[in-house]
Amino acid sequence: MPSTFTAVSYGQTLSPTALAKVRSVLTDHGYTVASERTENHPGFVAAVLELGSLAPSGASDAQAAARIARLRAALADVAQDGVSTAVVPDSLREATRKFIIMDVDSTLIQQEVIEMLAAHAGKEAEVAEVTEAAMRGELDFAQSLHHRVATLAGLPESVLADVGAKIRLSEGAERLVADAKAAGHVVCAISGGFSQILAPLAQRLGLDHAMANDLEIVDGHLTGKVSGAVVDRAAKAVQLRAWSTEAGIGADATMAIGDGANDLDMMAAATLGVAFNAKPAVRAVADAQINIPNLDVALVLANI
Repeated sequence: MPSTFTAVSYGQTLSPTALAKVRSVLTDHGYTVASERTENHPGFVAAVLELGSLAPSGASDAQAAARIARLRAALADVAQDGVSTAVVPDSLREATRKFIIMDVDSTLIQQEVIEMLAAHAGKEAEVAEVTEAAMRGELDFAQSLHHRVATLAGLPESVLADVGAKIRLSEGAERLVADAKAAGHVVCAISGGFSQILAPLAQRLGLDHAMANDLEIVDGHLTGKVSGAVVDRAAKAVQLRAWSTEAGIGADATMAIGDGANDLDMMAAATLGVAFNAKPAVRAVADAQINIPNLDVALVLANI
């Protein structure tokens, strides 16, 4: 369990009242602010409050984790005026090399690719309803994926290029990848979506690793099936550990960003799991939340 942390408050604006409430919560939980600074970024403002050691001498990892959880919950309770506060381990912020892994649909990009594909089959509304339920954690992801992909049977392979051309990156996504890579960090994307869409996007952005499901294509048409094992929530966590280990980066310098239930294992495996404009069930268990449509916030959290 990391021993020192930094609180980062962020929003499109930062009112004195909102920051006063943050400081009050920190004080109520026994923490002092060693230093504080305000930073202006594209589309948002951040206040960085260095807290120092949070765990009393001799506290077990479980006790320290429980204390951090209580602090995070209290800070979430006082969030107002579009201001959120993350408590970030300094092991991540101070690491020479960091590992960042992101979900793709509704995180790295603004859309849900399966719904864009389903629109070509006249099944967008049906598929969107299933996608929402799966992301809320109400359905088994693999089963829901097979059901949704089945609606694509018979579509020409050309729809993949059409959809790929319409992909819109989330605000700040390109800066997040470029700045992190330029600083020597490792950036990856993993998706319950499709490799035929992610692969060219990963090449364009220069991602270190990328993984998604393979849509089966026979005679130039989608069969309505995926090839191989489904990239589900367990697979995402496995790849976080495998890729970060391959890069020689410890678990205490990892950050995972996602929006749905399929990302929960990956977020739990990282030292900082970030919910990006996420479903309520995901926000409730995340270490940090980004509740504005701007991935640049992740750069501030990781101190890049």
